[in-house]
Amino acid sequence: MNIEETVKQAVQLRDERKLKESNELLIRLAEAYPENPEVRYQCAWSLDVLGLEAAAVPHYEKAIEAGLTGDQLKGAYLGLGSTYRTLGAYDKSKKVLSEGIKLFPNEHAIRVFYALSLYNLGEHHDAMELLLTSLLETTSDESIRVYEKALTFYKSRLDEVWT
Repeated sequence: MNIEETVKQAVQLRDERKLKESNELLIRLAEAYPENPEVRYQCAWSLDVLGLEAAAVPHYEKAIEAGLTGDQLKGAYLGLGSTYRTLGAYDKSKKVLSEGIKLFPNEHAIRVFYALSLYNLGEHHDAMELLLTSLLETTSDESIRVYEKALTFYKSRLDEVWT
């Protein structure tokens, strides 16, 4: 079994929305090559899209531990953190996504999922501030850009009232 070709085939199946077939192929690969970080990452992703989040977790963890790099590592941190959040493991989600932010400080998607975890932990102020920061750094919407100065001022003063 050629790993690269089989992974490509599984990804193609996923792209074609043949999720179960893709997953079955990746599960077999993960069993045959348990130390391959890309296989583990793709397997985790395939389980996630099938709604099998709890089963995806060990594959994400193993992919990261096994030395995943680049965009796939970024995706694994986002996937694992997001998956922990959907499972209600908010502290784990916050920890993983925080690590992802340290590794990929300009990745707004990780920041947004981190903000969701903060919200779930009752850290509403920090969640809103982070979301507003990401919004202001990424939007090209002129109806928001025109209020950039005001939003920048208010994002850290969400609970203040001016009378």
